[in-house]
Amino acid sequence: MIDLFSDTQTRPTPGMREAMARAEVGDEQSGSDPTTNALCERVAALLGMEAGVFMPSGTMCNLASILVHTRRGDEIVVDDQSHIYNTEAAGAAALGGVSVRALPTRVGLFTADMVEAAIRPRQRTAPRSALVSIEQTTSFSGGTVWDLAEMRRIRDVAQGCGLVAHIDGARLLNAVAATGIPAADYAEGFDSAWIDLSKGLGCPVGAVLCGSAAFVEAAWQWKYRLGGAMRQSGVLAAAGLYALDHHIAQLARDNAHAAQLHRAVADLPGLGLDPTAGQSNILFFSVEGLGITAADFAAACMKEGVRVRALGTHHIRVTTNLDVDQAGIARAAEVMRATALAFAERS
Repeated sequence: MIDLFSDTQTRPTPGMREAMARAEVGDEQSGSDPTTNALCERVAALLGMEAGVFMPSGTMCNLASILVHTRRGDEIVVDDQSHIYNTEAAGAAALGGVSVRALPTRVGLFTADMVEAAIRPRQRTAPRSALVSIEQTTSFSGGTVWDLAEMRRIRDVAQGCGLVAHIDGARLLNAVAATGIPAADYAEGFDSAWIDLSKGLGCPVGAVLCGSAAFVEAAWQWKYRLGGAMRQSGVLAAAGLYALDHHIAQLARDNAHAAQLHRAVADLPGLGLDPTAGQSNILFFSVEGLGITAADFAAACMKEGVRVRALGTHHIRVTTNLDVDQAGIARAAEVMRATALAFAERS
């Protein structure tokens, strides 16, 4: 099967497994796991930040950041298609007592002006606006890469109004591969940011959350409270170090593969593709014009050995990844194109 459901579906490569088996380990909680420490230091340097903490997941990175940066009754500002809003808001509400203000967007991008308008005046009858989060790249809305200048304008508006600025960097390195802009430039001046290891980098688990030393110390407390503290985590951290050494170039290939799939279906009747979306390893389109549901399209592709993801009633998301080579992409393009044409003939 050619699995394009998500870049989380990747399996550790033989080299990564060997690195994990050979990892030097200690006790993470006492700060004596050398491999985990090395990974945190490396990612912090990559993002131009003081310190980092190894987390089991990106979801915990976002939640810990929210819990550090906010107090109960606060409100955070995100886009309406973001991961924080669509799949993680319950955690922030249940554990942090935080509400979410979701800005309406088309491809997951909002503007500094929208943020400024969303920040509430301080008054006793309203929640306190406390945090703005940018998802780089966007996820559910199609893998769009944020413009660096606009990110910085949003950061400055937020901080100028007393809010903190956070980057959900699950696919930040895909943005780096697409633009050539260093990760540290994207993260410059932000209060917190993280990268995922289990998506494009191909690790089995983990993410690294970074910020100031004081922020990371507070995030570590929440990591423990949330049950995320580990012991000999160097076995997992070794996968991250291996990926940073060996899988960065793959991100550019994944982006190119997504562009190849886009070209294969862009001219087909009945498919709705936003020309401003994409630029990274995600292809996102609507099948509503074919008179079918996303589940229908996904099932038809699966019968031909290609797994894509149905999102909602009419949208399909395809995510290229480390486990799908050029031959697999060519086959997937053929199947997706033939599937769309077959449904178009019936409609």
